[in-house]
Amino acid sequence: MGANCSSSSACPANSSGELPAGRMLGSLELVFTVASAVMMGLLMFSLGCSVEIRKLWSHIRRPWGITVGLLCQFGLMPLIASLLAISFSLKPIQAIAVLIMGCCPGGTISNIFTFWVDGDMDLSISMTTCSTVAALGMMPLCLYLSTLSWNLEQSFTIPYQNIGISLVCLTVPVAFGVYVNYRCPKQFKIILKTGAIVGGVLLLMVTVAGLVLAKESWNPDITLLTISFIFPLIGYVTGFLLALLTHHSWQRCRTISLETGAHNIQMCIAVLQLSFTAEQVVQMLSFPLAFALFQMLDGFLIVAAYKLYKRRLKNHRRNHTGHAEGCGNNRSTAPKETSAFLGVNEEVAITPGPSEPVGPHAALQPVGHISSHA
Repeated sequence: MGANCSSSSACPANSSGELPAGRMLGSLELVFTVASAVMMGLLMFSLGCSVEIRKLWSHIRRPWGITVGLLCQFGLMPLIASLLAISFSLKPIQAIAVLIMGCCPGGTISNIFTFWVDGDMDLSISMTTCSTVAALGMMPLCLYLSTLSWNLEQSFTIPYQNIGISLVCLTVPVAFGVYVNYRCPKQFKIILKTGAIVGGVLLLMVTVAGLVLAKESWNPDITLLTISFIFPLIGYVTGFLLALLTHHSWQRCRTISLETGAHNIQMCIAVLQLSFTAEQVVQMLSFPLAFALFQMLDGFLIVAAYKLYKRRLKNHRRNHTGHAEGCGNNRSTAPKETSAFLGVNEEVAITPGPSEPVGPHAALQPVGHISSHA
């Protein structure tokens, strides 16, 4: 691993002459890229319509939630990646692929999942934007610190151009959506429903087309498949637990969890292509592809579990309402607790920071509720 490519034109992995696909596959890749870019822009515009300027400004003015999210993305995930590489005794070239993925910022897929689980969209978009900006400095720092003891001769090339493009593709449609929501607040529900459909179609299209376009580079290894399955799952769980320990609301715990586990796959692939030779990229590319597949599957499982829980809660409320009408004032506190978990009627607009600690009873009450429904 002694070769380094300083630009995309100089790197063999980026040379169109060495791509395994032919002209037809190249045309398919171009169509896929353009179509996914257009749909992603429409999706982020629709999600931007759910953002309120007042709440967005509150997250920026008091960025406690954003700080916790950045700690998860650039603190926990690189550490977890290193531990997984050591625990599974990966080859150096495989371990580097896992580590690069762990150092990447959050991806827009987290915004889609956050919308589907009724998360805090203002916090989700703020975290995705801030993590993308922070990646300009945090990615090389995390990679440097994580590989200090590895004695690598290979240097990493950070795709600053890709980071800038990702940032523009995220902020411009979202800003336009925020403006539309501000000017025409009555239309945002229709736009959100359309965005949810577009998001589902986009995820399906990206998954199928990505596997078709990269079938020549698909070299599954049982160890890498195992890591690619548990890595995002560990991210989702640890992100939720850290948000819970820092006394965030249930709605924001779900948001931080999804932002932690879902990473920017395109950025990881760009780092591999810019930093390694074509032969090395072929050996490493299977991991980000598998990670992309499993982070979506894990996310869909979380969304399905949440929707199932929400449906059961509605049925429970109906039964409880009928029972309460017959029994007078004998009412259970369960609906209030489940409403807190679902993030319904939350009155707190600003995330509590360290200077506003929550009492032990208030912090422990939702935990007991979760364990009772597990």
